Amino acid sequence: MSVTRTVQIHFDDLDAMGLLHNSRYALLVERAVGAFWAEQGWNFDPGVSRFRDVYMAVREFKITYNAPISGAGEVAVEFWLDRMGRTSGVYGFRVLSADRSIVHAEGYRVNVNLDPATFRPAPFSQELRDAAAPLMLEDLTAVQ
Repeated sequence: MSVTRTVQIHFDDLDAMGLLHNSRYALLVERAVGAFWAEQGWNFDPGVSRFRDVYMAVREFKITYNAPISGAGEVAVEFWLDRMGRTSGVYGFRVLSADRSIVHAEGYRVNVNLDPATFRPAPFSQELRDAAAPLMLEDLTAVQ
């Protein structure tokens, strides 16, 4: 299943031509995924977070640009988990026009859960896996 969040593009996200700067697409994905996890009770502060898994690092980010976004305003970011392994997860995503008729960009992002003491990969907690269930592609859920 996928989840969609609306994300705002601001004037300072644009390049000299008035198009969304290529580096900002990753930020849009980050804002959308971050909003989902904040709704689940995740926080950067381990003392506040519902989850003990609070140190996540992006290992890989791939994006394909399909159609430029011009001007400030809202876009939709659709995302899901293609795979959730022992210590890493692969998010798929699409950046869509507000009406969802145009796929501006698409790709994937690999996150690794880190042990806060060693910054080495660490297994995801069951609690985080349970909260991630709505993001898992339905056809992969049975494999988990």
